[in-house]
Amino acid sequence: MPNTSIIILTYNNLEFTKACIESIKKYTEPDTYEIIVVDNKSGDDTVSYLKELKDITLICNEKNEGFPKGCNIGISHAQKENDILLLNNDTIVTTNWLKNLKIALYSSDNIGAVGAISNHQENLQGCDFTYEDFESMQEKAKENNQSNKEKWEEKVCLIGYCMLIKRTVFDLIGALNEGYSPGYIEDNDLSLNIIEKGYKLLLCHDAFIHHYLGTEFRRDMEKFNQLILKNRAYFESIWHFNVFTFDETRNTSIFLAENPHTILNYQCGIGASSLRIKYLFPKTTVIGLEQDNAQKQMAEHFHPVYSKIEELPQIFDTIFIGQELEREEAPLLFLNDLKKILKPHGYIIGETSNIASINNLKLLLKDEWYYTNFTKKNHFTKSDLIRIFSSLNFQNIYIYSYQKDLNEEEKSILKALDIQESNLKNTYYAFRIQI
Repeated sequence: MPNTSIIILTYNNLEFTKACIESIKKYTEPDTYEIIVVDNKSGDDTVSYLKELKDITLICNEKNEGFPKGCNIGISHAQKENDILLLNNDTIVTTNWLKNLKIALYSSDNIGAVGAISNHQENLQGCDFTYEDFESMQEKAKENNQSNKEKWEEKVCLIGYCMLIKRTVFDLIGALNEGYSPGYIEDNDLSLNIIEKGYKLLLCHDAFIHHYLGTEFRRDMEKFNQLILKNRAYFESIWHFNVFTFDETRNTSIFLAENPHTILNYQCGIGASSLRIKYLFPKTTVIGLEQDNAQKQMAEHFHPVYSKIEELPQIFDTIFIGQELEREEAPLLFLNDLKKILKPHGYIIGETSNIASINNLKLLLKDEWYYTNFTKKNHFTKSDLIRIFSSLNFQNIYIYSYQKDLNEEEKSILKALDIQESNLKNTYYAFRIQI
């Protein structure tokens, strides 16, 4: 396998950078990598520290070029045959991290890029263990980081805090899109470009790194929010769907499935939820239904997708509908139509927010229930769901409640109104119904 060029951008945060580079040297096989650091005009002692390191390549920009352009500058200095690894400077790597990423990357010719899990759940890239200090973190990481192909999950997007890309694939892409400068959402764009070239992305649950999530971007939240809005609009102008589709994984209701064999993923979006389903139930057949053409074209990279119920080639034992009940003009008719494509004793699985939650009660009492905050067509309580499902003769109605702990303000509101907590603590419901 080729060696790896590890591209690290720095802008202040010297202690993060020190810890990151020291961990690479300690936990990565020697002679398999080079470190290229691009400094974006740091104002602390970062550059002085980096200049003392004789085993890295250092590029010092005359101004802060941002993340996409800074990465492109670093990549331009990489050995031409090396794979490219984008690594945030606020990370700490662990035993076998790069070795396991490389094994997954070269497990098939059609794998274009791979990513590591971390201690954060963004994009569902979090680990399933916790730790109190770095010593226990390294111990648990060593136990976790045993190469295992069953722990490789195909994804629509990999977050750029640790993303390893085959050199041949990156050469096809050419560069990170600098239109997202100074940063954010360029990794979504890069991921989709790799998929569009015919390659797969894998999240390696057998490769863990620690991520501080301490970038300079977040220090000025007003400026950060403006940047996010700008880059969301830029992304949508290119791909013709919004970045929120990456988050539509239906992870809150997928666990309710019981040994599915044939699954319809209703309104599957760009395929993020379908890939999550396929990872959790690898022996199932997944077919998507999606009416938005731009999202449909992306989801078709992962499985067959149809635009209309009438076009579906078969019936199913499980249908995932996500939050579709909230969007349908006639939810009863919608559920009744789904019965026609559901096998006997088959399941419909979905999710919905609880309109009767304490969160919404507070908004009403404060006269802050704004129309723009609630754009969904339908709102449900737990009693509503039971009534609707029972009226359509669904059996084995199961509703799982996601609850929140009440703070003192909320407890006082309930006490003043003489209302029992009951379902007000429930913020969200996942449900499963059977014919």
